[in-house]
Amino acid sequence: MTAPRREASVDLDAIRRNVAELRRRAGSTPAMAVVKANGYGHGAVAVARAALEGGASRLGVADLDEALALREAGIDAPILAWLHDGESEFRTAIASDIEIGVSSLAQLDRVAADAVRAGDARVHIKLDTGLSRNGVAESEWRRLFDRARELADDGRVRVSGVFSHLANASDESDADQIAAFERGLGVAERAGVAPGIRHLASTAGALRRPEARYDLVRLGIGIYGLSPFGDGTTSADLGLSPAMTLRARVAAVRRVSAGTGASYDFIWRAESDTTLALVPIGYADGIPRLASGRADVWIAGRRRPIVGRIAMDQFIVDVGDDAVSVGDEVVVFGDPATGAPSADEWATAADTINYEVVTRIGPRVARTYPSA
Repeated sequence: MTAPRREASVDLDAIRRNVAELRRRAGSTPAMAVVKANGYGHGAVAVARAALEGGASRLGVADLDEALALREAGIDAPILAWLHDGESEFRTAIASDIEIGVSSLAQLDRVAADAVRAGDARVHIKLDTGLSRNGVAESEWRRLFDRARELADDGRVRVSGVFSHLANASDESDADQIAAFERGLGVAERAGVAPGIRHLASTAGALRRPEARYDLVRLGIGIYGLSPFGDGTTSADLGLSPAMTLRARVAAVRRVSAGTGASYDFIWRAESDTTLALVPIGYADGIPRLASGRADVWIAGRRRPIVGRIAMDQFIVDVGDDAVSVGDEVVVFGDPATGAPSADEWATAADTINYEVVTRIGPRVARTYPSA
């Protein structure tokens, strides 16, 4: 079988190990594996199965469609979906035993209305504790919990959890959000609503805020072997292994003379005679154009610089006088322990974060699972 022209090879053993290591570092708190956005670009179904094998007990996604796709793949673990718009329909999700994150009184009533037709609905009420995104505003907490109690008494809705999300802006902001979350739990108690599973911490909070772990930690970027921290803490420092290796193959090799320009706008010209290798992967596949002239790849046992503009389908690498041939493997990023550039290095080159680097890998890139 011919190797894919563009390949994101995902090490599922690394996923399993990362989940186990994160749970160990979080004091064995039960874990939800977050597999939204196609498993952060790694493949949601394959990652979900590996994460459950590694010790996660629940799964989290953003959209109901993502949750339903996991059910259609035969995954029967608890799944929570938490981001809905005004047109979301909940009947199918309720019938598929998917837990629903609720961020407003209107959403709660719509879930309850659909539950009349589809059976018992289990909800996790999301509180806005300062992030100003989805979640119930503090001024509405009492009204919502009172309504939740009424619906629970009627048997139409069951509150299975209360949750929120930290901004990870600073220790002080995290502490303020934890205090707000505690206030919300108190409002629930006074309204006669048992909070069920309380969860607040994602990977960063699970690792550094023990008081935020509560009954469950939501593990996102960490299960993919990437660090959630912007302070220089690496995946290796956390005992994690990057799961994705992005590869391509050299499509053409060209010897050029000094002064020759490469790719659009000629932002680069050869300072001396050199050899250029063409790599058939570009910004249509998720390679950030902003990294033009700023990122490296691994070819023939060495790091080599990308030169010129990254284009829609390709980029050019300066390999100097070394022998490189058509068909040679190119590692765009992977585990830095192998010498390859990391997703973190690409994030720096593109002025972004590692989350975006892996999540934006496009559909033309084949996902493969050598350790499945």
